[in-house]
Parts: sequence; structure tokens; C-alpha cells
Amino acid sequence: MASLNHVGLYVSDIEAAKSFFETYFGATSGAMYHNPKKSFSSYMLSFGDGTRLEIMTKHALKDVEDRTGNYGYAHISISVGSRERVETITQRLVDDGYRHLDGPRTTGDGYYESAILDMEGNVIEITI
Repeated sequence: MASLNHVGLYVSDIEAAKSFFETYFGATSGAMYHNPKKSFSSYMLSFGDGTRLEIMTKHALKDVEDRTGNYGYAHISISVGSRERVETITQRLVDDGYRHLDGPRTTGDGYYESAILDMEGNVIEITI
């Protein structure tokens, strides 16, 4: 039986990304890993239920303006436990200037969620 170990996400500002996931979603970070030969750094972020997100950066990354609607990575969905927390965290993110994409709403397949863009334009779904 296989299980998903973690998801990796390249970012341009690794410290801002680390702070974002710690501040809004209670992630805890391990020590930074750095490989100077490859100009690569990463943090492994852990969430309360044991899921993990690796945020990574390296010197040769290219930025694109709009990351929505392309092949490949679509979004990260973070479960926050209740409708009220979905609403509270969404409003906090909006109040802090993050772009609100959708919701909170109940989707056609029964999820209660909202969606925002993080500081680098990655779609973050907030769900129960």
C-alpha cells in the first residue's frame, strides 16, 4: 500500500512562504536544508495531522505571472476543521491583502471551501 509522503512547491521567497503557512495554517517547520552546490534550499513544513509540504527555492527559477489554469500544479488544499474556521481564515487573509478567488461555498461535490492566492500567486484552497 502506498501513501503520499509530501508535496513540494517551488517558491521565490522561501522565508515569506514559510511564514505564510506558519501564520495562517499553523504549520511547523524543520530546519532549512541547503545545498550550495545546487543553489537549492528547502524547508519541510508539517501540519497537525501529519501531512507535509516541502517549500523549495533555487537560483535558476523562472517566474510566471499567472499560475492558474495551466497544466501541472493546480492548488494546495488545507483542511482547517470547520466551516467557521474556513470563514475566519479566509476573511483574515482577505483583510491582510491576499487575493480572494472564490467562496466560502459548498461545491457541487460537497466540499465547503474558499480559495485565495498566496504571496506568489499559488492557489490555496481552505476547506473543512
